[in-house]
Amino acid sequence: MFDNSRYLTCGVDSTIPLELQLFLWECVEHMPAPKDYLQVFELSPAGSMQSIVHSSEEPEYRKVYLIPSDAPITEKLYIIDDGDHSTMLLASEY
Repeated sequence: MFDNSRYLTCGVDSTIPLELQLFLWECVEHMPAPKDYLQVFELSPAGSMQSIVHSSEEPEYRKVYLIPSDAPITEKLYIIDDGDHSTMLLASEY
């Protein structure tokens, strides 16, 4: 799971900086197996830092990251794996 082609929506492309997109893919890649098909990311400002809460339901997983950012954003994203490909999308696009 998550070892296949990666895609993202137009909303992600226009809203989420490339460096942050790559960081989110890395978060999924380096999390322990087994991995749920649905990965959830909640982004919010934490002063001059970008707070990222990465979670999934089955198995239950939660990890918080704080990374430096000149312009932290507030957004909720999903990465969904359907077996053939993985797609990153904004929660509002679901």
